[in-house]
Amino acid sequence: MANSKSAAKRARQNPRRTLRNRSVVTQLRSLSKRQSATGAKVEDRRDLVSALDKAAKRGIIHKNVANRRKARLNKAAAKASAS
Repeated sequence: MANSKSAAKRARQNPRRTLRNRSVVTQLRSLSKRQSATGAKVEDRRDLVSALDKAAKRGIIHKNVANRRKARLNKAAAKASAS
């Protein structure tokens, strides 16, 4: 049980935000799987990078996590196009 009004409000907000954030994380995971399955289609990569940036901007994932995933994505795409 919350000890203050602000703690009670946080307790109400957290489940809603968790649900909203979970859908975004699920979408990121789906886009990532689609990207790896299609063999680096440019449209899929663009969608994934955009979704990562939006999630980082909203604070759903950390900005460094988004940057790391984009770097690995671009590195894999460069490796695939070189071979």
